[in-house]
Amino acid sequence: MPVVVVESPAKAKTINKYLGDNFTVLASYGHVRDLPPKDGSVDTENGFDMLWEVASDSKKHVKAIADALKNDNELILATDPDREGEAISWHLQEALTKRKSINKDTPVSRVVFNAITKSAVTEAMKNPRQVDMPLVEAYLARRALDYLVGFNLSPVLWRKLPGAKSAGRVQSVTLRLIVEREMEIEAFRPREYWSVKAILTTPSGQEFEARLTTLAGKKLDRFDLGDATQAEMAVQAVSSRDLHVASVEAKPTSRNPSAPFMTSTLQQEASRKFGMGARQTMSTAQRLYEAGHITYMRTDGIDMAPEAVTMARDAIKDRYGDSYVPDKPRVYKNKAKNAQEAHECVRPTDMTKDVAALGLMDADQRKLYDLIWKRTLACQMESARMERTTVEVSSKDEQVTLRATGQVVLFDGFLKVYEEGRDDVVADDDDNRLPQISQGDKLGKAAAARYSEEFAKAEGAADEERSGLKAKSGALLADNAAVLGAQHFTQPPPRYTEATLVKRMEELGIGRPSTYASIVTTIQDRGYVRREGQRLIPEDKGRLVTAFLENYFRRYIGYDFTADLEDQLDKVSAGDAEYKKVLERFWRDFSAAIAETSELRITDVLEKINEVLEPHLFPPTGDGTDPRLCPNCGAGRLSMRTARSGGAFIGCSNYPECRYTRPFGPPNPEAEASAIPPEGKLLGEDQGDEIRVFKGRFGPYVQRGEATEENKKPPRQSIPKDWEPEELELDRAVMLLSLPREIGPHPEDGVMVWANIGRYGPYIKHAESTSHRGGTNANLESIDEVWTVGMNRAVQLLAEKLASRGGRGAAAKPLRELGEHPEAGGAVNVMKGKYGPYVKWEKINATIPDTIDPEELTMAQAVHLIDERAAKAGKKKPAAKKKAAPKKKAAPKKTAAKKTTTKKTPAKKTATKDD
Repeated sequence: MPVVVVESPAKAKTINKYLGDNFTVLASYGHVRDLPPKDGSVDTENGFDMLWEVASDSKKHVKAIADALKNDNELILATDPDREGEAISWHLQEALTKRKSINKDTPVSRVVFNAITKSAVTEAMKNPRQVDMPLVEAYLARRALDYLVGFNLSPVLWRKLPGAKSAGRVQSVTLRLIVEREMEIEAFRPREYWSVKAILTTPSGQEFEARLTTLAGKKLDRFDLGDATQAEMAVQAVSSRDLHVASVEAKPTSRNPSAPFMTSTLQQEASRKFGMGARQTMSTAQRLYEAGHITYMRTDGIDMAPEAVTMARDAIKDRYGDSYVPDKPRVYKNKAKNAQEAHECVRPTDMTKDVAALGLMDADQRKLYDLIWKRTLACQMESARMERTTVEVSSKDEQVTLRATGQVVLFDGFLKVYEEGRDDVVADDDDNRLPQISQGDKLGKAAAARYSEEFAKAEGAADEERSGLKAKSGALLADNAAVLGAQHFTQPPPRYTEATLVKRMEELGIGRPSTYASIVTTIQDRGYVRREGQRLIPEDKGRLVTAFLENYFRRYIGYDFTADLEDQLDKVSAGDAEYKKVLERFWRDFSAAIAETSELRITDVLEKINEVLEPHLFPPTGDGTDPRLCPNCGAGRLSMRTARSGGAFIGCSNYPECRYTRPFGPPNPEAEASAIPPEGKLLGEDQGDEIRVFKGRFGPYVQRGEATEENKKPPRQSIPKDWEPEELELDRAVMLLSLPREIGPHPEDGVMVWANIGRYGPYIKHAESTSHRGGTNANLESIDEVWTVGMNRAVQLLAEKLASRGGRGAAAKPLRELGEHPEAGGAVNVMKGKYGPYVKWEKINATIPDTIDPEELTMAQAVHLIDERAAKAGKKKPAAKKKAAPKKKAAPKKTAAKKTTTKKTPAKKTATKDD
């Protein structure tokens, strides 16, 4: 039986049903090898050789495949149909060959299928091929580039910009997009303008809304009504004139459906319609794919297989009729940069099954499948046909012209099923429905009350009567007619959402479908960006990293450079370029740029960042004074500084004489007023001691009294994370300083049990002795319990903690018991450690190398590892047990000879018992 390897157990289970008992289907659980995070994993001196390592979690999966090949000497690699999938197949083949599980006579083939259906899987099995090495080489180049950038650039950040966590080839470019958008928003200066609109009535009494387009015979541009005075004149001009319909123009128009989904558009639409993040969308799509409901979801292609198009057209005809099926199938061409046209779109595997037919239980899967199904059907449906109507309304003297636009849907077409969402939606006049209107009709004006609600929403003081108008900040309303003047301000560009960020990355040609979600997630996990609602906002840490990279590594976070590198990788995948030459060109310049930073001083770096971020950190003051002048001493200059803890802040150049500081970012007078100064914030007095709040290296804390020569360490207590130090009051501070709180002696041994707040939250402790060392700790559910927990509850929690770990000091269970040491005796076991499995014998722990599978470790290998470890530690090699010396047999007791009565003869010796 051939051994078929796929990536996930869910996928293996589904495929196993299709292939039957003639195949053994196993899962690799994703990538089995990766570059270890250490120097030399990519050898730039020796042709960019890569040191691959089987992950500890993957060893058992590789072993399972190797064991299966002992009985079934044929391997079929059926990983995902993209570059990552091709790379996983290559890694598996290499790892199994290294283990000698693949021999010269072992047939190895590669099969791909875009959907996990019986027909797709069985058809793929009929068309095996070899691993596509150009695709693998493109993967190798990409992985090497990511390693070289991350492993060489991140340490530069750590040394020159404390607090920065990492940099990445695409991650840093994406972060730059978000930071630059935020800087655009901050630099934006709104401009005021006004609009005027009126509710008009037809002769039959129907109403419609029109906006002013011409005043005093001049066509109005956006900023022609620039203030309330100009708007007031316009409102009066409209309200005081009789109006009629000057023209009615109706034009037919049509709307075509959107293309079927690819990875980026699926993420965008799921974000718009459901608020799903990129990672959540891809995780949900992965489960739908593995269950066989949709095609492969990591793709940048929008092509549909001919049989899928036919299936979609048949489903449309059955559900909605012939009129919704166009004469010819629709063909879509991808306009995205670097698109792989051979990839198929994301679509249902069976067009006849809507979400109700599948009976999905998971809410996210139901929503996403319904979205994919509707979009796929809509993309092959007839266009929607509309009639767009434009009505021009004018005064008799032609000094005033208003315009109303609207449309009527004549045939809904694809809109019957699906309409694409929009980013940053604005009002669209074309969505209006107009009543029956004819040229020459005289029009009236609705009563002013029709705009009263909208007028009331305007900000400002109470209504003010002004020559026939009601005036309010932001709005003007005619007394006798529904004519409204509304104030507007130009808006800054919107912050990115995950959807619009992915869209922009796609437009620029940076990243790939398989990486969009991980990149967007990584910059949030690193603390460079936070998400508020759907919007992405750069943190100060993200600004710092971007400012540093733009000044010292500008080329490598350039949009064009990153996109060009992706183009080169595409050429590698097509077999038109050698990947090692791509790496050589990149590394030659990049390594030189890294070397140049070795001479940089942190002070120079910080001053450069001060200059770059000056508009953000030190915006102009209202009175024209120097924004960088220290407000405390009036002499020093403010600049960005970094703390040992890695955080950034604004401080005075006159430190330590002037200890003025404020948080990193623009000045915030309200926040500074409540901020904790370097000398601490006085809360009050208790028992004659001053109680102050400080911000220390390891976080905020409260202190009783001052530090003196006699008392260098006055009582202190850390402030819990859930408490705001700026809002802390005296009574709460005194409570903190009363800790640790004694609950009472334990009823079993009389040793004190006490409650406290520690590094990991509130807890109780029962020590092993009165020295307070060792013992048992148990967590408390809330901070307040520290002051309220009683002895009964404390004894219960301590008992539960002991029970959960199998009693006090329970020994860890071994993974494998190898038996007694053959020479020295004592148990030899394989144990699970924090940094991997190891061999344990008495007090010697020896790490098991990655080249040895812990499940296959022999006693001889274990003894060798123990001897090596003992030698390194300077301990004696385990000696063979000394065999006990055999006990001497006791000599048989002899009967004492009887004394003779003869005389003693000197020459003869009498017999004794010793003879």
